[in-house]
Amino acid sequence: MSDAYEIRLPVSALLCKAAVTLLLTAGPAIAQQQVSREQDITDLRLGQRVLVDDGSCPNGQIKEVLGATLTGAGITRTSKCVPRVQRR
Repeated sequence: MSDAYEIRLPVSALLCKAAVTLLLTAGPAIAQQQVSREQDITDLRLGQRVLVDDGSCPNGQIKEVLGATLTGAGITRTSKCVPRVQRR
């Protein structure tokens, strides 16, 4: 039984290191991108959200552009005004 325990310990340590590495590297990728003009969004992917600070939304809100649906012509965009999140 001791052999089985010795084998599991390094595997669980490796999995823990892999999970921490994934979380540290995925953070910047998960963060929403922000641009000043909608024309600056060149390659919007399906499900991707980009914040556009072009002044077209009411005070305290920002435009959110979403890659909504996949069509034969490419990704269809939708946009709406969402509350601006204060960064610390």
